[in-house]
Amino acid sequence: MTNAEGRRERGSCSTAVVALALLGSMLGVSGVRAAAAPVALQVPGFTYVKSLGGIDEYRLDANGLTVLVMPDHSAPVVTFQVTYRVGSRNEVTGTTGATHLLEHMMFKGTEHFNDAKGNSIKQYLERVGGQFNATTAFDRTNYFATLGRDDLDGYVAIEADRMRNLWLRESDRQSEMTVVRNEYERGKNDPNTVLMEEVSAAAYVALPYHHPTIGYRSDIEHVPIEKLRQFYDTFYWPNNATVSVVGDVQPAAALALVQKYYGGYPQSPQPIPQIYTEEPPQVGPRRVVVNRPGELGTVVIAYKVPNGRDADQPALEMLDGILSSGKSSRLYHALIDGGLALAAESDTDLRRDLSLHTLYATLAPGATHEKVEQALLAEVEKIKADGVTAQEIARVKQQVLAGEAYKRDGTAAAASELNEWIAIGDWTLYVTFPQKVEQVTAADVQRVAREYLDERQSTTGWFVPSQEKPR
Repeated sequence: MTNAEGRRERGSCSTAVVALALLGSMLGVSGVRAAAAPVALQVPGFTYVKSLGGIDEYRLDANGLTVLVMPDHSAPVVTFQVTYRVGSRNEVTGTTGATHLLEHMMFKGTEHFNDAKGNSIKQYLERVGGQFNATTAFDRTNYFATLGRDDLDGYVAIEADRMRNLWLRESDRQSEMTVVRNEYERGKNDPNTVLMEEVSAAAYVALPYHHPTIGYRSDIEHVPIEKLRQFYDTFYWPNNATVSVVGDVQPAAALALVQKYYGGYPQSPQPIPQIYTEEPPQVGPRRVVVNRPGELGTVVIAYKVPNGRDADQPALEMLDGILSSGKSSRLYHALIDGGLALAAESDTDLRRDLSLHTLYATLAPGATHEKVEQALLAEVEKIKADGVTAQEIARVKQQVLAGEAYKRDGTAAAASELNEWIAIGDWTLYVTFPQKVEQVTAADVQRVAREYLDERQSTTGWFVPSQEKPR
């Protein structure tokens, strides 16, 4: 299964008009404006919560499970997804990487569904031609499959069963530990992955975002099976999960299926532990250097910005686009056309707590780290001092909205994007974020650059290639 840290990607504006129309259709809006409020469907056993953009939210009365239903009858397929509100932010020293290792263990079977019986999740989905996977990130873990609508019942039965009846055996931990360790080692072979891990560790001193999602090698190798069981028994409960059903379904039938297989579980016997740690104010710039074998150097400048639900995130998204989206962007002109970098990017990784805004540049041959860092900072200072143009705002709005549309093209893509907003803490941003992007002004972009991209609050990382082998 995969270990994903969920970076939001942008799209091209070359087909922006088509994409904007697609986005409006997917969100159930016209011109990305909210549609009229639908009539609530009353279903026994569920409490109706709200509807927005063609998505209905319900709560299963028996145990507090959140259910989102998003009908799409364009093809006879459906994506069923379970998002658990647990990620690497819920780990502590000794259990780093436990969320990801447990994700792998979730495919080892239960008493009712396993390889020996020929009805394991992998066997069933391969038999019906379904596509499935799981990912772990800082704020969530999700399990999902896309399959024909007539095969949904069988999949939901298996998915629901492993929520509370998973086999957790030492022999399985040993085998999956080696798989995860290999994944860890592949990451360590990429100097830029290592650089970002070092930058994150320096940027976050209190929040658990300072350790990588995959964890530390010693924890991966030695975490006891009892710790994994404790982790499972703490977080894998209906009241800590959201089920999303996206595709060719009728809402009443989808809810009946959820109730059939999830309704027998109680809610967690103890409240789900909440993160109350807050990051202390940064008191000056921080720097890290990574020396490893490699060909080209890298410069990273990271700034902590508000959580992914914050009202300033659409303006930060626009700032990122103006800096690095396409050949008309400022970083492209200054660094790539200027011969300083082979690639340059500005990006905000949205998280449930403090998020991370990052400037990246891969050095061109002959360029120095000092000049590339200065060039990155100079482009930020220009925006702080002089702002951005109306033409830039118009161009990047099309690009951002086009990117949002393509991330929702098909049931699997829509469920994946919905999953990220669930993790951040507000699924309705799936609908409203594009609307808020449309409202961003040039003054908003200049303001967020001034407020958050403060060099005194930055963490800068250099990857400096060396000939020495890493220890």
